[in-house]
Amino acid sequence: MRELVRPARLAPGARIAVVAPSGPVPGERLRAGLDVLRDWGLEPVVAPHVLDRHDEFAYLAGTDADRAADFQRAWCDPSVDAVLCARGGYGVQRMVDLLDWEAMRAAGPKVFVGFSDITVLHEAIATRLGLVTLHGPMAAGIDFIGSERARDHLRLTLLAPEKVQVIASGGGALVPGRAHGVTLGGCLSLLAAELGTPHARPSAHGGLLCLEDVGEETYRLDRYLTQLLRSDWLEGVRGVLLGSWEKCDPYDRVRPLLADRLGPLGVPVAEEFGFGHGADALTIPFGVTAELDADQGTLTLAEPALR
Repeated sequence: MRELVRPARLAPGARIAVVAPSGPVPGERLRAGLDVLRDWGLEPVVAPHVLDRHDEFAYLAGTDADRAADFQRAWCDPSVDAVLCARGGYGVQRMVDLLDWEAMRAAGPKVFVGFSDITVLHEAIATRLGLVTLHGPMAAGIDFIGSERARDHLRLTLLAPEKVQVIASGGGALVPGRAHGVTLGGCLSLLAAELGTPHARPSAHGGLLCLEDVGEETYRLDRYLTQLLRSDWLEGVRGVLLGSWEKCDPYDRVRPLLADRLGPLGVPVAEEFGFGHGADALTIPFGVTAELDADQGTLTLAEPALR
């Protein structure tokens, strides 16, 4: 797996477009998130359809065409330095094929931030544009608004990435050891759902794979992991980082499954790494070369996430 191109870090005054490619966005939470961005010295620009609701499907933030248009307009706007998702939910798979990837490639690199359902866009941006992306808190997310740790880690990643070149989780090793590779991953259920689609990478070969999920029973997590194993998508993976399993079964039930499915890979596996849907979520860059030390619970980036 090759390292991807790092977009430029942000500076005070940078314009950051806020888009809603997935589920509906609570207005009050969005306003609170925009205030945080302004406090950082950034200029948030809200896309036209961010607060839309789909007429028929209440789980979508407006129509597929409008959500795609917002995203593409933000990406192709030369005055925009970064694109930040407002929230996850569901819906990216419905709009991602409507994007003009040639036009977005011509627009040049931009910083991109999001997680959960946004996993689909992390994969697409990696395969279509070859860019590093940031798996981190979103503008209208409770974690972003309510967690100083989550906000500060994202702020430093955006504005002073050399200060968070070592990401320390505080967790330990499910399988001990060290590994080098290129970071990738996201929400487990979305990675499994992406198999065989136009924007999915062929495998995690050579990667340090980050996995997390929310609201899934253990048997469903088993199914997603087993699907990745049976498809050989995990063949050649160098190491695994496990984030939060928020609103899943208690971790003492989830942990044996993770050991059963991932242990036979014979690679280091770090658990409770502190990214994903849980409180105080860390920002993890995807597409960068790094060293995982599962015993110490650290991820050391070879270079800052943004140049």
